Amino acid sequence: MEETMRTETDEIRDNLKYLTLLSRDYPSQAAAASEIISTQALLKLPKGTEHFMSDLHGENEAFVHILNSASGVIREKVDQVLGDTVPKHTRAELATLIYYPNEKLPQLKARCTSEEALDQWYTETLLRLIDICRLVSSKHTRDHVRRCLPASCGYILDELLHAHFEDHDKDLYYGQIVGSIIENGRADRFIVRLCELIKHLAVDKLHIVGDLFDRGPRPDIILDLLMRHHNVDIQWGNHDVVWMGAAAGSPICICTVLKTTLAYHNHGMLEDCYGINLRHLQRMAEQFYGNDDLSIWMPHTDAARGPYTRGMLHRCAVMHKAISILMFKLECHVIDRNPDFQMQERDYLRRIDWEKHTVKIGEKEYPLRDTSFPTVDPADPAALHPDEQLVLRKLVQSFRQSEKLQQHVEFLYAKGSVYHIENGNLLYHGAVPMTSRGTFAMERFEGHRYSGRALMDYCDARARRGYYAPEGSAARQSGQDFLWYLWCGKLSPLFGRSAMTTFERLYVEDASTHTEVKDPYYTWYNDEAVCRRILAEFGLPGASHIVNGHVPVREKNGESPIKGGGRLVVIDGGFCRAYHEKTGIAGYTLVYSSRTMSLRTHQPFESAEKAVKDNLDIISQKNILETENHRILVEDTDEGEVLRERVHDLKQLVAAYQLGWITETRCEDHIW
Repeated sequence: MEETMRTETDEIRDNLKYLTLLSRDYPSQAAAASEIISTQALLKLPKGTEHFMSDLHGENEAFVHILNSASGVIREKVDQVLGDTVPKHTRAELATLIYYPNEKLPQLKARCTSEEALDQWYTETLLRLIDICRLVSSKHTRDHVRRCLPASCGYILDELLHAHFEDHDKDLYYGQIVGSIIENGRADRFIVRLCELIKHLAVDKLHIVGDLFDRGPRPDIILDLLMRHHNVDIQWGNHDVVWMGAAAGSPICICTVLKTTLAYHNHGMLEDCYGINLRHLQRMAEQFYGNDDLSIWMPHTDAARGPYTRGMLHRCAVMHKAISILMFKLECHVIDRNPDFQMQERDYLRRIDWEKHTVKIGEKEYPLRDTSFPTVDPADPAALHPDEQLVLRKLVQSFRQSEKLQQHVEFLYAKGSVYHIENGNLLYHGAVPMTSRGTFAMERFEGHRYSGRALMDYCDARARRGYYAPEGSAARQSGQDFLWYLWCGKLSPLFGRSAMTTFERLYVEDASTHTEVKDPYYTWYNDEAVCRRILAEFGLPGASHIVNGHVPVREKNGESPIKGGGRLVVIDGGFCRAYHEKTGIAGYTLVYSSRTMSLRTHQPFESAEKAVKDNLDIISQKNILETENHRILVEDTDEGEVLRERVHDLKQLVAAYQLGWITETRCEDHIW
């Protein structure tokens, strides 16, 4: 016992500098003891619900709906509280009100034919929302719920949610407060606040497993919402890192972003939402390519987002061709600078026979579908034309000066990473590169060899250089080139394919050249032993899970999103509208509560307007992956480990006060 006490005392002495700093927050024994008690109580609460989404690809309306509905969690709470005694259509209306309170509220009020009917509807709706809110707040401490309450009406909501009715009638008490809210014209505000509070408390943590950008119309809306979310992390996808490189001022990443954006007729978003100036690009494109046959350069269009005039399509197609040729030139430069990338065979402008109008791919020559290259010098195909140099300077300036884009990318760096580990789940977007033998693939960068987790860590660190290294430095240039490699390199853990066959798809008719061979990982991840080996590589036990995105699951062909004996789940089921025909569905999401881990399969979403008007939800199927033998508590989570360390530190602080090594600051607020 004396030895134990001596050791504990020595530990306190060793930590005295830190404990002195901690005493600023807890200036007395009472304050520290109070925090210990509340923290230990918190450890016994149920684990908060985690929500996983992937491959959003700018589909803002579907994202907003799934975020608002928490993949069906909100509707489950509504049904649980109201039960079968309330008609199904009434429960659907209430769920829609929670999803879209500002849009749905006027519609529901308009049905009330008198002031008396409106007051009755207000009363009924407020009481139902209070009951649902009480249910979702039950996982949280009262202090946490208070912090989530709006300042304007927080006190009243706190009373409604935490009132006790041992000594007075519940209906009378609620009736008095609700009646006063209605009488004073505050019902609308309270309904909206309750709806927002329910959504906030229903999901504790949001995980985005990559690819927020490209194809869909409004990635900026998605980023704005994520920046306001109370608790989110992001695992970068290959579509994300190329935008991160563009914001950093990388010419190759800027051209790649523009090429993809123009290919899907989304350049209006770049101009209107991010303020990117495309005027110089359009002028140059019209000058050199305006009279070309632009058939192969026409953008992919979505009838639901039209109509498109002939002039609109021409302007998009001509810029698409101009930026693509500029991109292929810059790819040659990046490949030359980075022999480590092992992409020397992909400098296709140098592999064109300008007399025969063919290109050499591998050992074969193929005829070109488009033979007009007015800005290309056959003697030096990668050299930039003076007009292209001007356009590139203007584009770099525009991307660097876009305040909104810089805010979004800084958020991606702050909240994002190549992979993330939390509560026994390993999250990453693409792949852990592997060999055909099922071992971790080894790659050499900057004189060192990396594989497995070390490769992922290296990719994360070098990606950050591209944005944060000093302007004009070799490190910044290296980091920006690597952001492009992460977009399309064959051993990029964010890409996971042999090559990005953009040139082949545009210029070569033969479909055999379009094949992008998947990394062996996508065969081996069906093997449970391999999935367990991946988990072990990241320090996780075999009972953990891998959450993967990136490759759409073709459910209509019978493919399952659950791999490796249940150790891995792919949650890219085709969220993007462009994938719906291939996958047969509109995406997967994952919900991990204190009781179960469930996969949600979603059908296509029409529109937010239709959802509000007709109470149409995204039709979802719930598949329980695992049910816990006991309810998971906060003490069982990663947060619980942090809280236990806090309790340990606070107990040392109390001991330091008792030993007289730190002097208490007396304050009435801390006497109990």
